[in-house]
Amino acid sequence: MNSRRSFVKSIGILGLGSFLLASCQKLGLLRPRKFKGKVIVIGGGAAGVYATYLFKQQGIDVILLEASDKIGGRLGKLLGFADYPIDLGAQWMHGRTSIVGEIVANGNVQVTIDNTEYSYWFQNQMVTSLPKDILIKDTSIFEGEDLPDVSFAQYATDQGFSADYQPIVESLAGDYGADASDLSVKMMNLEELNWSSGDDDYKFKETYFDTIISNFGNQITALVKTQSIVNKIDYTQDQVTVTCANGQVYAADKVLITVPITVLQSPDIQFNPILPSDKTTAFSKIGMGPGMKVFFKFSSKFFADNIYGGSVCAAYFNDDIGKVTQDFILIAFVMGHQAAALSALPNDAAVVSALMAELDLMYNGLATSNFLDAFVQDYSKNPFIRGAYSYSKLGIEETSRTTAAKSIDNKLFFAGEAMNLNGHHQTVHGAIETGFREFSNIMELS
Repeated sequence: MNSRRSFVKSIGILGLGSFLLASCQKLGLLRPRKFKGKVIVIGGGAAGVYATYLFKQQGIDVILLEASDKIGGRLGKLLGFADYPIDLGAQWMHGRTSIVGEIVANGNVQVTIDNTEYSYWFQNQMVTSLPKDILIKDTSIFEGEDLPDVSFAQYATDQGFSADYQPIVESLAGDYGADASDLSVKMMNLEELNWSSGDDDYKFKETYFDTIISNFGNQITALVKTQSIVNKIDYTQDQVTVTCANGQVYAADKVLITVPITVLQSPDIQFNPILPSDKTTAFSKIGMGPGMKVFFKFSSKFFADNIYGGSVCAAYFNDDIGKVTQDFILIAFVMGHQAAALSALPNDAAVVSALMAELDLMYNGLATSNFLDAFVQDYSKNPFIRGAYSYSKLGIEETSRTTAAKSIDNKLFFAGEAMNLNGHHQTVHGAIETGFREFSNIMELS
């Protein structure tokens, strides 16, 4: 998975801030706060959980409203499918220079670097290299300076790559949560320039979900109100009023909104007054497409560790890296139009059947002869998530994420991976950085 992180940048201000905050917390050295009011956090993903944890640590009156029946957002855990717990959502830690990396370094969290090699399904055969280089180790044709605002698909065509390469292109775009026809080559590169957490990817011995929940989530249990679907936010008065679908009304001095960008793009939360047009326009320019992970359990390991290039699913990954297991688990990592097509099928059995047919084609029927079980996780159908993670689509401006993340009237604040401004969107540690940033803004520490 480290193809997307080909160059390491110096530590960014936000990343450094996270480290300083963590160290200050341990030593009790945070300078006296100015803000002493009440805070409502909306959304129980990584950003919301971490921010709530920080507010609690500083003695702030805070509650977290989560629409579903549990916290974690796009983190999740599956038990009983394999002989180890499986990450349903985010599972790779991208680099170690982050607050998550510090948890791993200082805590009892075991990770293993994932440096597995790639195989390619190309022209109806499995190969370990391509006739024309589109991905050379950790560098791809989509990386460089002064690249145009065209899609991955168009840019590959412009560079002379035939249609045979398009499934490979889809796999590379899918790593960014996008369809190859939607992801901007220009903005992906500009945003990557700020990346500072490191270019190696790691897998957890246990789960990413447990790492976040055990370090932060378990400390805020009493402050979380689940099944609280926010449908109205009124910030016309001195205090902000938040109304939920169940009729419950809450009031606070500051509200931190950490819901996915898909929810902000929808009319599900009505704001009074309506949000400024430049902000809603910025929301609309940030992409977040369908995403699905399908887990297969087989009786033997007949498959390569990383397979790029399927036409039903562009990327398959072996899940045993860093795990203590006797099982053989292969993940279909489906994004973009491929995820949309599978999600539109009538049921999970149809999804599994379509993917099994492709795996049987790749491996001469070995998928069917070794099949034991499958599990489908379709985040596109989760009403409170509705997709994978944010990406920079065609037409996005360099200021779009900054405008989207800007606070309103010193009352409404915005966090979450889509609101990350230092190139770490799409990641758990990037979401956590935004939780810290808005905690700092609300506490008037900066």
